[in-house]
This record gives sequence, structure tokens and C-alpha cells, in this order.
Amino acid sequence: MKATDLTKSLTALVEQKVPTFLWGAPGIGKSSIVKQIAEMKNVSFIDLRLALMDPTDLKGIPFYDKESHTALWAPPAFLPKEGEGILFLDELNAAPPSVQASAYQLILDRQVGEYRLPDGWAIVAAGNREGDRGVTYRMPSPLANRFVHFEMEVNADDWRFWAYKNKLDERIIAYISYKSEHLFTFDAKSETKSFATPRSWEYVNSILKSNMDETLLLNAVSGAVGKDVAVGFLSFTKVMNRLPDINAILQTGEGEHSVEVDVLYALSTGLVSAVLKDETQLDNLLKYTLDMKGEFAVMIVQDLQRNGVAMEHSDVFKEWVKKFIYLLE
Repeated sequence: MKATDLTKSLTALVEQKVPTFLWGAPGIGKSSIVKQIAEMKNVSFIDLRLALMDPTDLKGIPFYDKESHTALWAPPAFLPKEGEGILFLDELNAAPPSVQASAYQLILDRQVGEYRLPDGWAIVAAGNREGDRGVTYRMPSPLANRFVHFEMEVNADDWRFWAYKNKLDERIIAYISYKSEHLFTFDAKSETKSFATPRSWEYVNSILKSNMDETLLLNAVSGAVGKDVAVGFLSFTKVMNRLPDINAILQTGEGEHSVEVDVLYALSTGLVSAVLKDETQLDNLLKYTLDMKGEFAVMIVQDLQRNGVAMEHSDVFKEWVKKFIYLLE
């Protein structure tokens, strides 16, 4: 399931406090989606990495109660005591069976030891698939049956929407638009330590912002996304030197039109990023796209609309729709 559909489904189930389990390959943004839902709902978010825990970390430590002459469990301070939120149990199936057993009680009964999860809190868990070459334990059937299960897939269009929203480097967005198969290159059978994922492209974004010496970039980017992808990306960045003047295009609605596909991907990304910063330039952008290749004109408009730019009020957009409606059907 792609991220946009998954977000809608998870949001509805979180509202109903239905326990959900999110499966997916490493580095594709499972925890980011759950945190984003908590932010959208304006509720608290607690991320517990169960693979790093012992059973007593969840259940608490036993102590002797003098009044009742019984042993009680002191609940951990990191579990919520009140309010509303999402308790995210990450790497659940990478946790040892003894830790999974403690989590099972929390998920099944919404309590463990002396602790009870407040009514306003929902439980979402996540983990890598058993074939993803990570450390995993087979989840017991009774525990698995307590969840609604979803499998997250990598989708370049969804990622591009996220990347614009989070202001990733335009060169990265343009490259993934041009070569979407390089967004995610994980192969469970490969022994390669570095591979491209949405998460590792965030690392590339940080590398580019670091103003690292250009002679060191290849090794640094290779360490994040792998050598082959790094070579392709850094070669693509040189395309930026062949772009028409974006500022001139947005000021006049006119400019030269390249027929080179890699240049068109880079130009489209640059135009979208510029208009997201200043929507008053929308009409000139639409005017310029009237003479672009149809698939790029449509990609530009769809990216803007997905990022909340309204254009139905524009007379130029009405002209644009008449020209490209055959691509929208």
C-alpha cells in the first residue's frame, strides 16, 4: 500500500484505537508516517524500540508492598499516564520472544503488570519483513491476530510530494523524478552495505548541505546510497548547468524549451520549487508549460496541486486544461 493510502487507513484506525502493524523494508519511512499522523492529530507520540529492550523494561521492576504484603510492579516512567497519543512499538518482530510476550499483554489487554494504557492512546507497531535480511523473530499467531496488518510499498510520486514538503535539495527530487527506480534499491540477497532508500536519500540531502569538498562527494554519497546510484546522481547534477533561466521564465512566462529528457526533469523540479515559494508566479509558469512536452506539463501541475497550490481561479489554467485534458483522462 502506498504512503498516501496508508496514512488515511492508519488515521482512521488510530481514531478507533484498533491496534495496527505496519510491515515494510528498512528505510522506507514507516516510523515517519506514524509520527506524521500524531502531528496531524495534534496528539502525543512515543516511539519505543522494542529490539533494544528487556522484558522488565515494559513490565517494570517488582517491589515489596508492606501494606498488602505482596509484590507489585513499578511501571516504567516512559509509558504514558494520561492524555491522548500514539504508542509506537517499533521493531516489534525484532524483539526477543520474552519482550514480545510483555508487548502481547500490553496489546491484548492494554495493560502490563500494574500499568494500564490510558483510553486516549492507540497502539501502532512496525517491523521489517522476515525476508529483509534483518534480525527478526517469527511473530506468534496469537500476537499477530491482535493487529490489522498493512504492508507499505515505496512509491516515487508519494515520495516526491513528501520531498517538496520537507524542502529536500532540488537535485535529489529531480533525479528521482528522472530515475525513480533509484529511490529504493534494497536487495535482500545482496551483501552491499549501502543502498538507496527514502531514508538514505535524506542523508544525501544532509551531505549536500554540508558544503563538503566536491572531491569527497562521490565517496560520501556512495556511502549513503551505493556506488552505482551515487555515480548516476552526481552525473545528473551537472544537468543543472544546462537549465534555462528559471527566474526569467517565471517573470515573463517565456523561455527556451529543451527537448532533453534529463534537462526537462531537472527544469520541472526547479519550476515547482520556485512556485511553492512564491505562488504569485503561477500564471507565468502555466503559460510556459503550454509549450512543454505534455507529460512534463502535467507532472508540474500535479506536483503543485498535491502540495496545495490552487489554480482553478486562473484563466491560464483553463487554457492549460483545454490543451492537456487528453493526458488527464
